[in-house]
Amino acid sequence: MRTQVRSIAQSKTGVEAKAFLALALPLAGAQLAQAAVGFVDTLMMGRLGANTLAAGGLAAISFQLLLAVVSGLVMAVGPLVAQAFGAGQRELVEDVARQGLWLSLALSLPMMAVLSQLDRVLLALGQQEAIAALTAPYFQWILWGALPALGFAMLRGYASSLAQAQVVIVIVLVGTAFNIAGNYALGFGRWGFPAMGLGGLGLASGLSYWLMFGLFLLYTVRHPQLKSYRFWRSWYRVQPRLIGRLVAMGGAIAITTALEFSLFAVVTFLMGILGPEVLAAHQTVYQTIYLIFTVPLGMSYAATARVGMGFGQQDLVAARRAGYVAMAIAAAFMLLATLGLLVFRQAVVGLYLDLDDAANAPVVAQALPMLFVAALVQVVDGVQRVSTGALYGLQDTRTPMVLSGLAFWGVGLTIGYGLGFIAGLGGVGLWIGQSLGVTVASLIFVIRFYRLTQPKAAHPKS
Repeated sequence: MRTQVRSIAQSKTGVEAKAFLALALPLAGAQLAQAAVGFVDTLMMGRLGANTLAAGGLAAISFQLLLAVVSGLVMAVGPLVAQAFGAGQRELVEDVARQGLWLSLALSLPMMAVLSQLDRVLLALGQQEAIAALTAPYFQWILWGALPALGFAMLRGYASSLAQAQVVIVIVLVGTAFNIAGNYALGFGRWGFPAMGLGGLGLASGLSYWLMFGLFLLYTVRHPQLKSYRFWRSWYRVQPRLIGRLVAMGGAIAITTALEFSLFAVVTFLMGILGPEVLAAHQTVYQTIYLIFTVPLGMSYAATARVGMGFGQQDLVAARRAGYVAMAIAAAFMLLATLGLLVFRQAVVGLYLDLDDAANAPVVAQALPMLFVAALVQVVDGVQRVSTGALYGLQDTRTPMVLSGLAFWGVGLTIGYGLGFIAGLGGVGLWIGQSLGVTVASLIFVIRFYRLTQPKAAHPKS
């Protein structure tokens, strides 16, 4: 009897793994392709000099932080649609998507206003005047991509929650190719275009967001299954109560995202205080780690959808299985990433900087130990991100918000600052601190998911 039960459990786990991978692979691939734009941007910045690399990296990280935080508000569309889909509530699926688009529009306006002043904010935060000045053109152009970037994030959550995420990677690859070509043309002044430097990179990124959003919107109204959810009907109808629900749930997601991503942003600002060489070294490591991190980030969206479907069907056993399968697959991938980074550390740094150029020696000397520390925390970082997505699938958002603050800031930033500035370990100390914060977050999120998926667990309020 036990053998039969074990066989059934293994069969269900295998089915869940296949269903998860079918959803996670295109989402993870799409995130990886989007991050590849920043990776290519960084390679181009490095060829323009250390100051441009430092300024461009600071600008790109600041924009991604702001986008990630604001996108958290529209990410509530995903778990709500997943639950409604699992419960067979078609009309609610349409209503949530419609209000998600209105929310994206409303949020884009203040986001643009913030971007227009972000170079001054960086200066006020202690960045060198020459570095902050170089970021201004980037922000002035990329702010026009705020609305489509938020709209794309909303549609990604919507489509993945309906198990129709396969097209995401195709759209992102088209957008990525467009962006890379635009970076080359506008950043370096090729094919008859003016050389706009970092401003050109910002403009190309903004245009690529419009292209991806337009293609995704067209797909949702033409796809055989997705077009049956006609959320564009009565598009003018604004439902304040439903928007309020999205904001309440999404606000907690946004704060959680802010606590996590702002840790890395603040660490970046602290790196800038330590000097341009330290900042440039950090940028090479951060960009590499972020590129890898996009895979479990994409997996986390799939985890939200799979866990949310089980939750909508009131099947906590299925929800727990979905969460654990997602975490295990993420951990396996990140273990491979860890081994690759440890073995090819010098080659990774060499992608950004000419190792034979003596002028780059101080940056390389800083980057190698930072990359070693970052590599060691990859597995727990992947589990942390996917377990967060699993909690969102249970519509548990408020408690992870509080726990994130304790882990990322109470542990990560405090220890990082102490090691970096007081103990004198510099950039390496900052990386050790933030890595410890990620480790603590991973542990408490997994424990939280385990407790909430116990058979008699109470439904958490979002």
